[in-house]
Amino acid sequence: MNLSIELQRDYWDAWNASNREQRLSDVSLDQRDMVLGWLAALDRTDLDLIEVGCGAGWLCPALKPFGRVTATDLSPHVLGRASERVPDVRFIAGDFMALDIEPASFDVVVTLEVLSHVADHRAFVEKLHTILRPGGFLMLATQNRPVLERFNDVAAPQPGQLRRWFDRSELETLLDPFFAVERLETITPVASKGPLRLVAGRKMKRLIRAVVGRSLERALAKAGLGWTLMVLARKRDLAAPSDQPTA
Repeated sequence: MNLSIELQRDYWDAWNASNREQRLSDVSLDQRDMVLGWLAALDRTDLDLIEVGCGAGWLCPALKPFGRVTATDLSPHVLGRASERVPDVRFIAGDFMALDIEPASFDVVVTLEVLSHVADHRAFVEKLHTILRPGGFLMLATQNRPVLERFNDVAAPQPGQLRRWFDRSELETLLDPFFAVERLETITPVASKGPLRLVAGRKMKRLIRAVVGRSLERALAKAGLGWTLMVLARKRDLAAPSDQPTA
């Protein structure tokens, strides 16, 4: 499906105003915590980080302790409000695929639930690879297709919304030419239909969490039943080998 950038921008402008600028879901909070854990493990505070598809900029304050933060999204209206809330982050509005970003200028790329909403997935992943420095890290979250399709009632895509979910195997295949995957796991079991709803429905999950903690959620996620696929990957060196003299 081909949608104009203007139509996509208008959709996400309205979506962010009524969603991420108002509240954060358990899904978003768990994604944040996973990313922050990975960043803490790097033990650095001098990183150049970029969040691609930052929406309302809700994650940016949590990224700042790790270095200099740049954030991009389609809508100048949403980013204008974000820049007022988080003035010391560099926000860049526009289509990421059309933005002129210097190659090898970031140590870490963070992108949460953006992959499924772009037109050309391979080109998107390739550009993420291009803007990373050698050995740089990709921290990516995307919707887990089998869980959304089998266990959740999700409304059809709206005008201006591109949507193509991935399963684990498809995601690995997409990333492999450009990134060496170090972690790939699911988090945040959520279900609104089917048998999984008995333990991962939103109300039931909160009740179970209050009684036994999050051990059941962690077990379901380990079994691949989380809403989100989380990936930590390192940039591959795609430089062609130098010519060697033949014997």
